[in-house]
Amino acid sequence: MRVAVVDIGTNSTRLLVADVADGRVQEVARRSTVTRLGRGVDTSAQLSAEAIEDVCFVVGNYIALYEDLGAERVTAIATSAVRDSSNAQMFLAELRERFALNARILNGAEEAGLTYAGASAEHEPGERMLVVDIGGGSTELIVGDGPEVGFYASLQAGTVRHTERYLKADPAEPAQLEDLAADVRELIGEALEGAAIAQANEGVAVAGTPTSLAAIDQRLEPYDPERVHGYRLPLDSIQRMLSELAAKPLAERLQVPGLQPGRAATIVAGVVILIQAMRAFGLTEIAVSEHDILWGAALETAAAPA
Repeated sequence: MRVAVVDIGTNSTRLLVADVADGRVQEVARRSTVTRLGRGVDTSAQLSAEAIEDVCFVVGNYIALYEDLGAERVTAIATSAVRDSSNAQMFLAELRERFALNARILNGAEEAGLTYAGASAEHEPGERMLVVDIGGGSTELIVGDGPEVGFYASLQAGTVRHTERYLKADPAEPAQLEDLAADVRELIGEALEGAAIAQANEGVAVAGTPTSLAAIDQRLEPYDPERVHGYRLPLDSIQRMLSELAAKPLAERLQVPGLQPGRAATIVAGVVILIQAMRAFGLTEIAVSEHDILWGAALETAAAPA
C-alpha cells in the first residue's frame, strides 16, 4: 500500500511517501523543509500568522507531490509547537479548510510510540535500546526491547525552544551553554527518577540534530541519507563538534560543510541536548537513523482498518 505522511513539527515540515508491505517501509519520496512553526511559541504560547502561512505553503506543495505519486492513504501529524499553542485548533481548521487535510495533534505517548516504531522497525529483538528524538520543541526519550516500549519521557527541551531561551548571544557565551545544559540535565533527571526500567545498552538518535552531525562529520555535500543512516557517532566526536559549532557565529555556521542552512541557527542547542541524553544513559556512542516518526506513522497508516 502506498501511503503519505505529513509531519508538522516545531522546526520543520516533512513528507514521506512510501510503499508499506509486510511491516516494511520502502521510501518513494521524502522531503524536509525548515518552517520553524514553533518560533516564539515558548514565550507567546501562540503560532504566529507568518509561521502558519509558511507551513501552509509547504503543505500545499507536499499535497501536489503525494497526489501525483498516487498515495492511497494520507495521514498528517502535528507535535510539540502545535500541542503547546493556544491557537492550535485554529491552525488545524486552516489545514482542513484550505487543503481538506485532517491533521491530528500527537500527545507525548503517541509521539514516543510512533518514533520508537520507526526507529526499531529494522532492529532485531535483543539488547535494550534507547531512542532519542530531538525536536524543535520537545525531546522524546524512549527505551524498549524489540517492538515493546518499556519507558518513555517527553521533555520540554528542543532545538528551537532552548535556542530562544538560552542562546541569546552570537556566538553563544559559555555561561549560556552551561545554563542550557543544566536545564536539560534537570529535565532528564526528573524524568528518570525512580524509573528502574530506564536503562539501555545501545542508543539510536533520530531527527535533524544527529543526522546533521553525521553529515558534518563526513563533510557530506550534498546530503546523502544512505551514508547518514546507520552512521555511528562517538560521544567524544559529538563533544568536539559542539565546541567547534558553538564557537562560530551564525554566519560561519552557515558555511559548515554538511550542515543544512535551515538548521544552522538551532544546531548548537540540539547537540547540547544529545550530549546530556547520552551521558544520562552512560552511552559512549550512538547510531544515527533516518527511520523516525515518519516511518512509524507510515506503518500505522497502512495497518489501520479500511
